[in-house]
Amino acid sequence: MAQKTISKPPIGEAPGKKQAVADMFNSIAPRYDLLNRVLSAGIDQRWRRRVVKELRPYNPRRILDVATGTGDLALLLAKSFPEARVVGVDIAQAMLDRGQEKVKEQGLTERVKLQRGDSEKLPFSDRQFDAVTVAFGVRNFENLRKGLQEMKRVLKPGGHVAILEFSHPRAFPIRTLYWVYARHLLPRIGKWLSRHEAAYRYLPESVEVFPDGDDFLRVLEEVGFRTMRWIPLTGGIASIYVAEA
Repeated sequence: MAQKTISKPPIGEAPGKKQAVADMFNSIAPRYDLLNRVLSAGIDQRWRRRVVKELRPYNPRRILDVATGTGDLALLLAKSFPEARVVGVDIAQAMLDRGQEKVKEQGLTERVKLQRGDSEKLPFSDRQFDAVTVAFGVRNFENLRKGLQEMKRVLKPGGHVAILEFSHPRAFPIRTLYWVYARHLLPRIGKWLSRHEAAYRYLPESVEVFPDGDDFLRVLEEVGFRTMRWIPLTGGIASIYVAEA
């Protein structure tokens, strides 16, 4: 059977982006974890561990991982906080199916629940979670502010959000080297491993237009978060943003 051709989702905030993103991730789900490891040389795992480190002082007991994908961060959170219950939500069912396999393989079915859900209309009542996390998901939102408002809504007062996202390297030569890699090499490698070049052209283009650094902190403040922190990683290739509800 011929493999389904996928189109690149709209860049930035645009109507119809949500379904296009779901279709894209459903298509690349079988090789998503392999591609993450190859394309980042494993650095993405170190970045996720840093998210855990930033949350450790708060010792969250109930955690929501938004845009959980195949559950990498949700599983790491469950293992790092042995008394915590973790819920992961995503709009791409194929990603969740692979994540559920990993939950079972790692013996965490009692503490990690993965379910389909829209990040801009979370299926939870107000003030349910001690912490909300997102890894490489917020730039895929159709409406960024609406998604962030939903995260704040489900957080308990004083709870924390920790968002890991790609950002714009600012220092030479890492800025130049990164963009050469992201614009030219990454799509070719992604096409070779997944046969879905559009998905790996979308990635750098979506990063370029995403408001990072101080701009993203201002968006967090606009939707009601406070005591925000911006933590650049690996020369600014990625960043973690931590804020209090």
